[in-house]
Amino acid sequence: MATTADFRNGLCIEYNNDLYTIVEFQHVKPGKGPAFVRTKLKNLKSGRVIENTFSAGHKITTARVERRPHQFLYKDDLGYHFMDSNNYEQMNIPEDLITGLQFLKDGQDVEILYHAETETALSCELPAHVELLVTYTEPGLRGDTATNATKQATLETGAEIQVPLFIEQDTMIRVDTRDNSYVERVK
Repeated sequence: MATTADFRNGLCIEYNNDLYTIVEFQHVKPGKGPAFVRTKLKNLKSGRVIENTFSAGHKITTARVERRPHQFLYKDDLGYHFMDSNNYEQMNIPEDLITGLQFLKDGQDVEILYHAETETALSCELPAHVELLVTYTEPGLRGDTATNATKQATLETGAEIQVPLFIEQDTMIRVDTRDNSYVERVK
């Protein structure tokens, strides 16, 4: 058992018979009345973010979760197949547990979050930045670089993102998987 004093970003707790991770929290001590902790909790199964307020000193049950490195192998009718990088065991994960799915390519390294007591996969997360090849984009017009203008580009995984005008076809770029945005050109 833990209390609200143990809250930190990323802590996994059991709340309403489900597993949640703390995205953000703020301890508030108003001039009148008791202190409380305002939180944003992300459901590990559905990915929904909810807001909740706990009174200061409220007892909570923490859940033990582990992050394990895996490598993406292939996709078929059963789901997405991954190989554990430590013991080389293969497992499949349904599509709804994978975040950043549009940037997943063969051989990609990912981290799978497991509930330690039940050994069930909770979510699959890509690295914060991945390097992908631009397979198609319209050519940028000369003289259009005075502003931060962007254009549509299709990547090797089929995902479409906005890139600056100077990016051309067959260019390797780094993409932020958290907000689906262009980061930089890879040299």
